Amino acid sequence: MGIGKAAWLDALYSEKFFVGCSYHETAKKNEKNVCCLDCCISICPHCVPSHRFHRLLQVRRYVYHDVVRLEDLQKLIDCSNVQAYTINSAKVVFIKKRPQNRQFKGSGNYCTSCDRSLQEPFIHCSLGCKVDFVLKHYKDLSPYLRKCNSLTLSPDFLIPQDMGDDQEMTNETPNSTIVDSDDPMSWSSDNSSENMSTVCTEIVRKKRSGLYGCGRSANKVSDEDMATSMSRRKGIPHRSPLC
Repeated sequence: MGIGKAAWLDALYSEKFFVGCSYHETAKKNEKNVCCLDCCISICPHCVPSHRFHRLLQVRRYVYHDVVRLEDLQKLIDCSNVQAYTINSAKVVFIKKRPQNRQFKGSGNYCTSCDRSLQEPFIHCSLGCKVDFVLKHYKDLSPYLRKCNSLTLSPDFLIPQDMGDDQEMTNETPNSTIVDSDDPMSWSSDNSSENMSTVCTEIVRKKRSGLYGCGRSANKVSDEDMATSMSRRKGIPHRSPLC
């Protein structure tokens, strides 16, 4: 470990992520995708409540490599000169170096540690490459570390809740935009007219098939229409008036 190198940095670089959690082997969604910076370990979403007062950094996956959001990482360490990539409208930084094999090195901009081709003006392709560069040339990383007393997970992070035997993942945050419901009345009001039409069509279809017992709809079917539907189903002939 270099002078001034934080313990959480070693953990972020050496811990395994996106593997099953040994403490929650039988639970769903048990992949370890969070690094507890205070305990210096990788944890899964089921472990988060036990570390809720610690600094937590979410690790994400991009092209089979571990990445973290630049916005979160900058609270911990100076990320200047490290190339970032955009994923889902958020900038992320690779944690580990990604060596790139090439037969010859031409003109251009390359990473200081692994010779990966980079965009101008970046000189590091990952956090690990910058750390190695600083320790090699300056022997001390402390000037680049930043004081961070609190670091929480983003609001869109899903924390498992006790849902009985299923242990389904739920998100109770107000930012949730996904609604899972079989009740047509819970649909968006923007499509209310289309949904009402669908409901009425379904009711008439069930009435004609004899499967409709009782229920509610926005537009009630009149008794006359119901009698006409029932008479047609029973096969009562309808003769035209005599001239």
